[in-house]
Amino acid sequence: MINKILKSDQTMRYIKDYLIIILGVFLLAYSVVAFFQPQNMVTGGVSGLGVIIADYSTRWLGWEIPIWLTNLVFNIPLFIIGAFTLKGESIVKSAFATLFFTLALFLVQFLPVPENDIVLATVFGGVVSGVGVGLVLRALATTGGTTLAGAIVHNSLVKHVSVAKIIFIIDSAIVVIGLVAFGPVATMYAISAIYVSTKVMEAVLEGMHFAKAAFVISEKSETIAEHVMSHLDRGVTELRGRGMYTKHDKNVLICVVSTKELIKLKQLVSDIDENAFVIVADVREVLGEGFKPHS
Repeated sequence: MINKILKSDQTMRYIKDYLIIILGVFLLAYSVVAFFQPQNMVTGGVSGLGVIIADYSTRWLGWEIPIWLTNLVFNIPLFIIGAFTLKGESIVKSAFATLFFTLALFLVQFLPVPENDIVLATVFGGVVSGVGVGLVLRALATTGGTTLAGAIVHNSLVKHVSVAKIIFIIDSAIVVIGLVAFGPVATMYAISAIYVSTKVMEAVLEGMHFAKAAFVISEKSETIAEHVMSHLDRGVTELRGRGMYTKHDKNVLICVVSTKELIKLKQLVSDIDENAFVIVADVREVLGEGFKPHS
């Protein structure tokens, strides 16, 4: 019975992961086709190469080589190599994400594209692509391309160099190619879009359930802890500390509260001990009772 429940939970997790991948990949594809390609913005990756190839093929050949085809052609050899050099469930998810990304790049061509200038394309393209990439990475997958190339190079050639650094080098080279192809203005906006995308992606990965962590050092820690638990209905953890100047042992209270509860907490501490030392830190995500459940 327990095995069936565990298998059921595992199956639901797989389904959830693949649905997240589909949504993330679709958003990424839309950002490329609707925002980046019309403004000749090369933000790195195989899709960035696709933007360059699509533009030059139109000018030189008289017909456009679509980005979805470029994505497929570049990723097929990468996954063949990756099948021999990389292992694990992530390679399977990444293969699925890459194939669906190719399909999504093809499908979004038929969706309405908003008329926008390069500034709007930078902001909204960065936001949409950041959400898309964040969702894909949250499901422990990638869309292939330079991410997969970086992992292959790291595992096969330069293990002393981190995967992140290799990916940065490859993407930077693609952005430089974009600089040569489309000039400095489009490239500067592309770099701005990368910055926006990175910040949004980090928010998706780290979570957007913001909270505050309060560290309280007071001689009346017991009273403060009791009042926090009874008046705010929040848990409190006590740590043992030592003041290095006074050489006296001190109790340090840690309490995580919502942003709106922080004012009540500070007022409560002040009413009990005006000399209490309070440190407040931002918390990006909190998992557990009273906050976001583990899932």
